[in-house]
Amino acid sequence: MGQPPLLEFRNVDVMRGANRVLKGLSLRIEAGEHAAILGPNGCGKSTFIKSITRECYPLPGPDSYLRIMGRDRWNIFELRGLLGIVSNDLLNTSTRDLTGREVVLSGFFSSIGIWPNHEVTVRMREKADQLLEHLEAQHLADRYLTEMSSGEQRRMMIGRALVHEPRALLLDEPSTSLDLFAQHELREILRKLAQAGIGLLLVTHHLSDVIPEIDRVILMKEGRVFGDGPKPAMLREDRLGALFGLPVTLEQREGYFHLW
Repeated sequence: MGQPPLLEFRNVDVMRGANRVLKGLSLRIEAGEHAAILGPNGCGKSTFIKSITRECYPLPGPDSYLRIMGRDRWNIFELRGLLGIVSNDLLNTSTRDLTGREVVLSGFFSSIGIWPNHEVTVRMREKADQLLEHLEAQHLADRYLTEMSSGEQRRMMIGRALVHEPRALLLDEPSTSLDLFAQHELREILRKLAQAGIGLLLVTHHLSDVIPEIDRVILMKEGRVFGDGPKPAMLREDRLGALFGLPVTLEQREGYFHLW
């Protein structure tokens, strides 16, 4: 019997305050799939992510559900061990000056940083160092986050998300605040992870984040799926112009798509 889908949204509505942000959203993403959700600011991407992390809850309905790996009820700490989340919001919750190794180790405890009640084992330290090596970031192990560039900090957050060998990585706007070189480094790391068999779900409004290994693109607009299919069918000037609400020019180069 095959694995259940990683995510399954059916007719999902989510309110944030007085606004209905997700509007009958239906979407299925399989385990191990490499997919991107692309849409403009305000289309509901953040609410989509917060629904997965259980920060937002769908409205109840007779033909509505949100299932993660086949289940609609989860212990949030168990879920965090199975689905690696890489979000800029997580870094902003830190109130301490942390080293790169401490950030990676904190993934074992679903925290940001190591606290007095956390028991760090030898196996955990070995795993953290292995991940830092895999991410080509051994030199950042003892450096403080405040001394790192945004790109280096993002790499530490990927390491933190990988400590439990999750079923998939969910990346929320991964290239935000990165300069051109840091964007390139990040995308090379994501390509390496995808080629190693780790499922990637990328949520972004930057088309150039969509690495060549991603073969499915879901377009999202005004809280609904606006388009869903193979990358060549979705990444067309007419579709993207309608998605972002202006005429666009699209170019493809070395497996990447660029828009202006």
